[in-house]
Amino acid sequence: QVQLVESGGGLVQAGGSLRLSCAASGRTFGTYAMGWFRQAPGKGREFVAGINWSGGSTNYADSVKGRFTISRDNAKNTVSLQMNTLKPEDTAVYYCAADHTYYGSRNGEYDYWGQGTQVTVSS
Repeated sequence: QVQLVESGGGLVQAGGSLRLSCAASGRTFGTYAMGWFRQAPGKGREFVAGINWSGGSTNYADSVKGRFTISRDNAKNTVSLQMNTLKPEDTAVYYCAADHTYYGSRNGEYDYWGQGTQVTVSS
C-alpha cells in the first residue's frame, strides 16, 4: 500500500517555473514506478511523465518534452516534477501515481493516486 501526497502547485505567469513534489508513505517506495498526470477542466486525465523504480529510465508526453523533468529520491520517498517555460495550456490539476512496474501513459495501469495539486499558468 502506498499513499501519495502532492504539493508545490500554485499560480505562475507564462514562462515561469514550478516544482511539484509527491511524498509517498511506505518503506517500499523505492520498488514502485511513478507517473505524473494532469487534468484540465472538462478534459480527461493526461499523461505527463513517468519514471522507473531506480530513476534510470523516464518518459514524457510530447507536449512537455524539453520543458519538464521528472526525478525521484528514494531515500526521501519523493518524486518531483520540475516544470519550466510554463504555458497557459499547462493549467490543470496535477496528480502523481504509483505502480509496481508500469510508468507509461495508460492511467488505468496505475494502482495508487494522490489527491492532486492545482497549477494555474496565467498569460
